Amino acid sequence: MADNLGMVQIYFGDGKGKTTAALGTALRACGQGLKVHLVQFMKAGTGNPETKELDISGEIKALSKFENFSFKRFGSGKWVTQDNVEKHRQDAEAAIDYLEEIMKDYDLIIADEILYAVKFDLLKEEDVVKLIRLKPKNTELILTGSHKSFPKIFAQADLITEVKKIKHPFDKGIKARKGIDF
Repeated sequence: MADNLGMVQIYFGDGKGKTTAALGTALRACGQGLKVHLVQFMKAGTGNPETKELDISGEIKALSKFENFSFKRFGSGKWVTQDNVEKHRQDAEAAIDYLEEIMKDYDLIIADEILYAVKFDLLKEEDVVKLIRLKPKNTELILTGSHKSFPKIFAQADLITEVKKIKHPFDKGIKARKGIDF
């Protein structure tokens, strides 16, 4: 067990790299023998970890090679629209219920894109504050997502990093590239 676990970290902003920063921490934690679990909101493609056929990002494929890393995804992977907002809300609520149940089992939990779930009104700010308050004392919790801040959530954090976009290839029409962006 690492010393001083139990902080709440937030990565938010309009720049690229929020999830990557969180997964970099996961890599470091796995390398030090900590038990790490990633919960992704509004994502699909869980794949089959037993056969290593994972329809997921490169970071998760690499981290899945560690015995002390696991993940679960909630959502369809589709953009939130008026037509599917209720399904997204149900998935977000299921994800936060799941987090409340399993937090005691891990040293580090990453709630990836949870702040976007709040931004899109799939969860309430109070839901995330409650999750933070239910967090075991020695469990580190990382929250990612959203371009905007949430005062009630941010007041509970020990570390907040804003990832700011200065320039992005997408602005020139360049799409995400396998192995570099996912």
